[in-house]
Amino acid sequence: MQKTPARTTRRRLLSAAATAAVVPLVLTACGGGSGGEGSDPDTLTVLDYYNNEPDKSLMQAAIDDCGAEIGVTIDRETVPGQDLIQKVLQRSSSKTLPDVLMLDNPDVQEIAQSGGLSPLSDYGVDTSGFAEGILDAATYEGEVYGIGPVVNTLGLFYNVEMLEEAGIEPPETWDELEAAAEELTTGDRYGVGFSAVATYEGAWQFLPFMWSNGADETDLTSPEAAEALQLWVDLVDSGSASESVLNWSQGDVKDQFVAGNLAMMVNGPWQIPALEESGVEYASVQVPVNEAGTTPIAPLGGEVWTVPVTGDDAKQAKAAEFVECLSNDENQMEIAQATYKVPTRTELIDDYVAEVPSMQAFADQVRNARSRTGQLGTEWPETATTMYTGIQLALTGQVSVEEAFEQAEQG
Repeated sequence: MQKTPARTTRRRLLSAAATAAVVPLVLTACGGGSGGEGSDPDTLTVLDYYNNEPDKSLMQAAIDDCGAEIGVTIDRETVPGQDLIQKVLQRSSSKTLPDVLMLDNPDVQEIAQSGGLSPLSDYGVDTSGFAEGILDAATYEGEVYGIGPVVNTLGLFYNVEMLEEAGIEPPETWDELEAAAEELTTGDRYGVGFSAVATYEGAWQFLPFMWSNGADETDLTSPEAAEALQLWVDLVDSGSASESVLNWSQGDVKDQFVAGNLAMMVNGPWQIPALEESGVEYASVQVPVNEAGTTPIAPLGGEVWTVPVTGDDAKQAKAAEFVECLSNDENQMEIAQATYKVPTRTELIDDYVAEVPSMQAFADQVRNARSRTGQLGTEWPETATTMYTGIQLALTGQVSVEEAFEQAEQG
């Protein structure tokens, strides 16, 4: 299976942005422009993709507070997530990069590689105490280029009433997951749901099963990776999971869970507001592991705030103050509680769970969560494409699980 056009386009845009970002910086320096030390700025431009409510307003409050704290007015622009890299490319080409840029954490290394971001160490920003996974994602060649106030990850949600009626405890191992899913499957209801769609979402959802089983993204052809993929194949082939997982986004999975068509689902805490509104009695645990006692390892999601190289030293320094403010302890706790995400400073997690007990499983998961780009860096998007392509090949029965990722890699 070939890459979908959308993913190919995204990869091309990232590469183009990485190339183009350097050019206007050189031109600005040569032509004078706003380069040099500059004066103490009174305005900072900010670009992010929190364009939907309630996140847009929640972040606006924190953004405005930090602007006031460091003595600047914030000129904020929001765009849909899928349009952000295109916007960065356009702004780079026109030499109008924002002073502060929010990026999805897997994109940071690629933009940093271009020379378009300033390392936070240049401004004395303290990055100690942050979750290792988010620092790994924001680090390129030993320098940290961004930090963020909150992160997310994946867990296993379950319908409390359905499990109690069946006398089933929330599963902790793959064997327990398969047994529970089989028993909970009845009529139009499937025991478990997940997203195996042919996008980065499908790869993201597979990572907890692969990583917790000892597999590594540097070798998708390992027996451990095949074993994790076999679990998904078995769940679909047995009828415990719908064949529609091939096409379901994570939002679709949530909709099926809310509708009562799933007893359990792999998903993230960003779905909690919709679950609360639905009235479904739910709870969550960490993603089950193959062997009891194994540490569950899931991918770390979330955004980081960065300082683009604009050529104006004073604005870059002020932008770094803003980035540091946005991730201070108070903002981390407030944003995490409002958005059902987890603070990035590990020392805050216990206090956070005390305030939001429903986030226990996700908070525990974050402690051991890993960055998707931690090992592969800028090569991660290509591997993610191989991953979701191989998943589709195996789930549709075109190849065996042992052959799936190798064939996907060959195109």
